[in-house]
Amino acid sequence: MDKKVFNRILIATLGVILAIPVGAQENLPFPPSASGSTAAYSMQQSTYNPLPAENRLPDDAPNILIVLIDDVGPGQTDAFGGEIHTPTLNKISKEGVAYNRFHTTAMCSPTRAALLTGRNHHRVGNGQITELANDWDGYVGIIPKSSATVAEVLKNYGYRTAAWGKWHNTPAQQITAAGPFDFWPAGYGFEYFYGFLAGEASQYEPQLVRNTTYVDHPHTSDGHDYYHLSEDLADDAIHWLKDHKAFAPDKPFLMYWASGASHGPHQVPKEWADKYKGKFDDGWDEYRKRVYVRAKELGWIPKNAQLTPRPPTLASWDSIPEDEKPFQRRLMEVYAGFTEHADVQVGRIVDEIDNLGYGENTMIFYIWGDNGASAEGQNGTISELLAQNSIPTTTQQQIEALDSLGGLDVLGSPKTDNMYHAGWAWAGASPYQGTKLLASYFGGTRNPMAVRWPAKIKPTAKPHSQFLDVNDVVPTIYDILDITPPRMVNGVPQDKIDGISFKSTLNDASAKEVQPTQYFEIMGSRAIYHDGWIASAIGPRLPWESGLPAGIKEWNPANDKWQLYNLNEDWTQANDLADKMPAKLEEMKKLFLIELTENQGLPVGGGLWVPLLHPELRLVPPYTSWNFPVAITRMPEVAAPSLGNKDNVVTVNTDVPANANGVIYALGGFSGGLTLYVKENVLSYEYNLFEIQRTHIRAKGKLAAGKHKIEVKTTYVEPKPAGPLKVVLSVDGKEIASGIVPTSAPLLFTANDALDFGIDLGSPVGLEYYDLAPFKFNGTIKNASVKYLGTPAQIKKERGETDNQIPAAN
Repeated sequence: MDKKVFNRILIATLGVILAIPVGAQENLPFPPSASGSTAAYSMQQSTYNPLPAENRLPDDAPNILIVLIDDVGPGQTDAFGGEIHTPTLNKISKEGVAYNRFHTTAMCSPTRAALLTGRNHHRVGNGQITELANDWDGYVGIIPKSSATVAEVLKNYGYRTAAWGKWHNTPAQQITAAGPFDFWPAGYGFEYFYGFLAGEASQYEPQLVRNTTYVDHPHTSDGHDYYHLSEDLADDAIHWLKDHKAFAPDKPFLMYWASGASHGPHQVPKEWADKYKGKFDDGWDEYRKRVYVRAKELGWIPKNAQLTPRPPTLASWDSIPEDEKPFQRRLMEVYAGFTEHADVQVGRIVDEIDNLGYGENTMIFYIWGDNGASAEGQNGTISELLAQNSIPTTTQQQIEALDSLGGLDVLGSPKTDNMYHAGWAWAGASPYQGTKLLASYFGGTRNPMAVRWPAKIKPTAKPHSQFLDVNDVVPTIYDILDITPPRMVNGVPQDKIDGISFKSTLNDASAKEVQPTQYFEIMGSRAIYHDGWIASAIGPRLPWESGLPAGIKEWNPANDKWQLYNLNEDWTQANDLADKMPAKLEEMKKLFLIELTENQGLPVGGGLWVPLLHPELRLVPPYTSWNFPVAITRMPEVAAPSLGNKDNVVTVNTDVPANANGVIYALGGFSGGLTLYVKENVLSYEYNLFEIQRTHIRAKGKLAAGKHKIEVKTTYVEPKPAGPLKVVLSVDGKEIASGIVPTSAPLLFTANDALDFGIDLGSPVGLEYYDLAPFKFNGTIKNASVKYLGTPAQIKKERGETDNQIPAAN
């Protein structure tokens, strides 16, 4: 590696360590305030003279609102050339400044961890989403207490702190009502939280948490006669703001509002999708070209920026059969309406801040995307977890299943978990290569950011083009507040801050760039930026391609082909200079390895360990049997027994009435799950394979009134992922029905639904009782149990455990 480059890194690192001023607050929390009074034997002899409250912040410390939209691309918002109307992002960018070279990690949990801590994502253990964490330091899925969040630091300095929406930074095995809560938002400095802990949620039937308690969502939102999560999150934030004004008007606040939109499932009331009818009829290739032209006209991208070509493995619009195009168009219309709807909710919060008189001194960071637009819908789907479960389907199968539910108008409703075709995501990355999950290209990492602060930032129409990273936001906040990052928080020595303040750029579009070097890596896709150059390697997989990548078991990152781009002349990574400048490429590759190693990112591609190489090592509960003394509800699926892909037996002791109706138990939701229920005294079982295939097993006779032991035994016919299952229903030891589930779900049915006994509280699993949901059982469930079948050795092998691991608890 070039000696100058190495010396710069060494000097920068030492500078961070040595730059803490002597008078800075190095330890948090602050020590208790001293008393100014003097006590003597009697009160008459004592002096009462309390000292004034200590203000540890500048007198003009701003309120702070951080808005993070999910899974949106730089070419989607009309603020910067796209065709989805985003009035709030337009407003914030026009009343403040906008950055056109701001970057994320290309994935949700990693970006959120970096945003909240100011550190690189591997350094804070988030090289992968929390559900797919593993044992390497950079991938454990836990933000360490050695990297305090901005909320924790600002709370100690006197801010009120609150968060809403998607969290996705709590270990998946710790999200049940039992906690522990150390790694929930409350454990990371947020005094108030309302949202969901998982990576996504139904917009109509989410599983929500308030602080550390699971709660039911309201029946309606934003004054409508229906409920929608985005509206509810805005309603709650507005309510919190009014309370703040009433109870603590003298304290500044930090609000973190992270919408579940526009992550899948794409769900929004029909009238919002209908606003875009016909606007995308000519397909994604033409959309991408229009956005490219308009972005240039707006001055958002340079005149010499090139439009990069469509990847050869991604379908062109012309290749889509004509009878499938209405489906693909409607998927995009729903996404567009969903995205505009989310932006409007942000506008409601901003309006409330302004109406309450906070607007002038509130600094708003509006970050358009935690990564690029998502290609995870692959060929377009009505049930997004089909792809994550690697279950192959055809578009015609999807359309046929949709027609059985009511046709195109059902898309965006509670009956589908739809996501658009990857072609729309690629188009939304215009003019860049790549999409979400590709850290090698700006289509996965370049997300616009607008910043408004009327008291201190002068609006300008010229884009600010300094190369910035999501980890730069926290040090910028600290710089503005004159806070030196603490060396110790709650007795824990703190990791270095990786980001660099861009305060100097807020009022100067031509200010010197502050971030000379930044690495990127997500599941083997990687890049390194340094002084106007970027070197990139795509990695072993493309997110729009289904199934396991060829040769993934033998993939060696050392054999990957790298690309090299001069960003001073090539805005979009269009002209690969790797063959022309091999020495420069090698220098950049060495720098990448140094950065990745220093940030605990090894092994390269470590995030692939669970999802592609060892799915059997997916985080699961540490039990092989469960006993539920009551009809337990809202047990998150990720922490619940695996009833749909393990050999198991469920036993429920019931007292059945004469007119028996209702759910005995349900796991998952309408987009995928399984359920056992009674309807008109007939016991029925349904295995819902992501709406594409529903297997019904019904008893021939009726269930008599009285006390009964009901059992459901599930075993693999062929012990392989997605293999067929045999399901046997028994009552009081006598088999009453059985059947074969042709294909099973190898991973999970849902990301944020749950296991319920005696009721189906979330999205209803069963087609037959959909309109009767939550279809509470009108009898009594006395207790229930679940037990995995097989010998301890077999269960251990199935779970990927080795002999030197601690046996699972029972």
